[in-house]
Formats: sequence, structure tokens, C-alpha cells
Amino acid sequence: METQDFLQMRGIFKSYDGTQALRGVDFTAALGEVHAIVGENGAGKSTLVRILAGAVHKDSGHILLGGHAVEIDSPIRARRLGIRAVHQEFSLVPQLTVTENILLGQLPTRGAPFWIDWRAAHERAQSILDHIGFTGIDVRAPVAHLSVSHQQMVEIAKAVAESPRVLILDEPSAVLSQEELRRLFALIRSLKERPTLILYISHRLDEVFEIADRITVLKDGQLVGTVRPKEVDQNQLIRMMIGRSLEEIYPARQVSIGRPIFTVHNLRQEGVFRDVSFSLSAGEVVGLFGLVGSGRTQLARCLFGAEPATGGQIYLDGKPFHPRSPRDAVNAGVALLTEDRKRDGLVMECSIRDNASLAILHRLSRWGVLDRAEQDAQVRAQVRELDVRPPQITRLVRQLSGGNQQKVVLAKWLLTRARVLILDEPTRGVDVGTKVEIYRIINDLAQQGVAILLISSELPEVLGMSDRVLVMREGQIVGEFSRTQATEESVLACAAGVQ
Repeated sequence: METQDFLQMRGIFKSYDGTQALRGVDFTAALGEVHAIVGENGAGKSTLVRILAGAVHKDSGHILLGGHAVEIDSPIRARRLGIRAVHQEFSLVPQLTVTENILLGQLPTRGAPFWIDWRAAHERAQSILDHIGFTGIDVRAPVAHLSVSHQQMVEIAKAVAESPRVLILDEPSAVLSQEELRRLFALIRSLKERPTLILYISHRLDEVFEIADRITVLKDGQLVGTVRPKEVDQNQLIRMMIGRSLEEIYPARQVSIGRPIFTVHNLRQEGVFRDVSFSLSAGEVVGLFGLVGSGRTQLARCLFGAEPATGGQIYLDGKPFHPRSPRDAVNAGVALLTEDRKRDGLVMECSIRDNASLAILHRLSRWGVLDRAEQDAQVRAQVRELDVRPPQITRLVRQLSGGNQQKVVLAKWLLTRARVLILDEPTRGVDVGTKVEIYRIINDLAQQGVAILLISSELPEVLGMSDRVLVMREGQIVGEFSRTQATEESVLACAAGVQ
């Protein structure tokens, strides 16, 4: 059997509650290659690889490995076939240590089967992490105590520890820094030599072009085509994904900036940021860019009352504004879309309706009784406006794609009718098509007079959407650029301390 025929998925169909997720997809991949799968949220990418990993059962179709037909009816069966997956949702046990998670089910014993050789276990876990280049992680620490990026590294280490023939990485870089991403790519290149087939799903097209040997595009549950990175550019790939070009992503800004309504003066949080001063005007989009660790997110949380400031002043409409809690901020007309929607933005086991209305329940209630009809009406209107798919407001948000989950978070804050909107990584983990929709919404809100602080680690996004750009480094605002002054070179140089 030829290497390129190692994995064959033929005529794969899958539907959820009448919604067709996959429509006869044919997919072939080779050992020793990195095969990227791209497409909009809801295109079927995650469903396809979850079928391969045994987490989802296909409705029909065939899967062949090495020329032999296989039926993958569970993750255990996939594991026995040499298939391991790192999904967007972590499968770690938070209360257990790094060692216990990496070696779950295969901890070394001494003497009796129940007598764990902890010294050997810790050494083995440390050896695995060192070998794949993920250093600086305490193997004895509970996973719950780790940063999200280190949890992602442990998840990958756990999958790689068993030397899989097929490794599925679904949005592995969403929470990684540039240095951590560099280490991940080094690991992927070493796995290719074994040889291992790596299936790589990402919305970050620059990563895809850097690491992938071939790229398969899905749209609306169907195969659009498979290309090699050297055969296409990002513009052509985006057209395959969403039917529009890169130049059409950022909406034309019709700027009509009003008076300053939100002013920050010498704000500080001990040990995190200091002497931060800036203002936001009605109808203005101000971008805030900074490298990892610059203090952007902590600043956003202070402005929203989620963390206390230790000095400085904030003014809203010229009056002192000192939010002691997010409730104070929301009541005053200030909203924050957090960078981690699953941890801070959504209740995953609740419905679209309950999540979208979470911040306005007090408006929808009288004497402690919720007006369900009014709740339904307001949420349905917002779901239509944002084009949340599927639009059934009783559906649990955990059943939605990442982009649609992000729209639900946005719906929650739009329903508050906030006048100051702080957006922290508003397009993290969403596809290009959903990004276009979110950018349109931001533009529309600005035209309605909302003052917007756009925090993002994606520099093209900051440059494409902002009327002004602030640069943060080591806890301070170190630069400010007008729309015409801001270039990738000048902003990056400022963020890195070169100028």
C-alpha cells in the first residue's frame, strides 16, 4: 500500500438534529505529512476529525488505514489503531498532576499492581516533556494550577507519549505564545520523520502556510479541494473558504468621532501595569496592541471592575468611575468581551437564550419573576442580527461551533446597550468568515456612537479596524499611532522596544 493512501475517508456523512454537518466528504492523507484542514466555523472540520478519533459516529461512509477497512466506534478503538487527538476542549483531569495526566492509565508500578512508582513516573513524564521540547513545566503540579498554554502543552505531550501513527491537532495554537508555537512546530517536524501523519486544524492561515504540506478546504460540510501551499496564496485560499478576498475582510471605516466619553488617567495595578493614560471617544475604535505579558488583559479587567486598580482615575462622561465589580460596570454602560469565552464568557451547559440574556436578567424580571416572552423576543432578535447558527435559542452553547459561541458572547453584551465596549481578542479561534461578520458588527457599533477598545494580538486586525493604535509594553503605554501612521513595522518595533 502506497504511503499516500495510508488514510482514506470515503463518502463521509454526518448530521446533527437534522443539520447536515458532512455531505459525502472524501479525504486522503499520507504518513509523514502535515495535512491542514481549513474552513469556516461550521464547515465540518472538527466533525471530520472527531469521527476519525472515535468521538463521533459517522452516519455513513468508509474509513481505511493502510488499505484496511476499519470501524472506529470509540476513542479506545481509535487509540488502538494509533490515532490520538488533541481537541479544542481539554481532556485533562484538573485535580491530577501533570505526571498523572500524561501517563494516565499507564503509570509505572513497583511490586504490586496498585503500588505506583512515583519517582519513575515523574522521571518518565519529565523525560517526555523534555524530549518534545516543552520545558519549564512542573510535573508534580496539579494541572489546574497551570496556565492555559501549559495545559495545552500537557495535552499535546499526553497524545505524543504513545507514539501515534496519526496525530490530530485541532486549533492547538490558539492559546500559545510565539515561542511556544515555535516549539510546537519543531515537534511536528520531528514527528513527520517517524513517519507520523499530522492533521492540523487552524484558523490562522499564516501558520497553515508555514507548517502544512497539503491543505484541504471544507465548506458547508463538503470538500472544496486540496492544494499545496506553494500553489496558492492566502487570498486564493480565503476565496476557496468564504468566497471573498482578503481585501474585503475589513469594512470601510466611515469615521464620525464624537466627544471623549471614557478617560483613563495614570491607572496602575501594582506589579502589572502603571501610569496608563488614554481616552475613548464616541464612535471611535481604539486598538491596543502588545506582546504576551504586556499587561493588556489585566488592564481590561481593571477597567471592567473584575480586578482592582491600586491607583489612578477613570472618568465616564467626565465623572469619576470606580467600578467595584463587573455589575457596577454593566450598570454604568461598560462591557467587556473576555479573551477566554469558555472560561469567562459562557456557561457551556446553558442555552443560547440563557447565556445571551445573562447580563440583563434584572431588566427582564419583575419582583423576581422572569418575563420569558420578553427574554425570548430580545434574544431571538439579537440571534437574527448576528446570524447565530443554528438559530434555535434553546440549543446548548457547547453544541455550537467556536465562531457561533463567540457570537453568543457578543450578543450578551450588545443586549446591555453598552456605550463603552472593551473587546479582548474578539476573533480568537474563529474562522475568516466569522471574523468578517464580527468586524462588520464592530463597525456598525462605532457608527452608532459606541466607544470601542479593541485589544488583539493579531496586528493586521488592529491596523485594519482601528482609528488610533495604542502600544503597550511591560505594563505601560509606550506609543500611539494615528490610522495613517500605523504600519506593521512601526507598531511591532514599538511593542518590542526597538523604537
